Amino acid sequence: MTPDQSPALQPGIQPRASLWRRLDALSRRGLPAVFTALSVLLLSAPFDLPGQAELLSGVVLSSVFFWSVFRPASMPSPVVFLLGLLVDLLGFGPPGVMLLILLIVHGIGLSGRYGFARIHVLLLWAVFGGVALAATVLQWGLMSILAFRMMPGVPFVFQWTLALGVFPMLCALFTMMSRTMANPDRA
Repeated sequence: MTPDQSPALQPGIQPRASLWRRLDALSRRGLPAVFTALSVLLLSAPFDLPGQAELLSGVVLSSVFFWSVFRPASMPSPVVFLLGLLVDLLGFGPPGVMLLILLIVHGIGLSGRYGFARIHVLLLWAVFGGVALAATVLQWGLMSILAFRMMPGVPFVFQWTLALGVFPMLCALFTMMSRTMANPDRA
């Protein structure tokens, strides 16, 4: 080794991260949750757009499912709980329904993430379609039980269709985000 070369660091040994680097990593790790919360706030605003409430469910389900599969550290269970609570507080449905559904979707994404992360995006879309269908049927059933009457099924079919349609666009956006600004390893 010549005098102008510094000794190579041992693999796995790194200097202590500065405060700014730790804050950068924390903000990158929290970006998916912040994006989802802002989407909930935006889609809960009284804009009177057709299908706005149904789109809210699709965006939240897509976000929780995607980040639970590909970056579970960015979408931990307490964050999913808080997002479900936010959706329930701002929504017009019975309290606790979306919270329960989001936690179930999060659990499905976490439990199958090693398999889901390896499959082709079209197959992942089909898996999400099944998960969203089950979540929508569960939501319809719970809302019917809590209302003591059968709820009409057409809005729930529309909600599932919107969730299925918005997933590929959000998947592309989230993939780009996970490679750039939502990647804590790049901090």
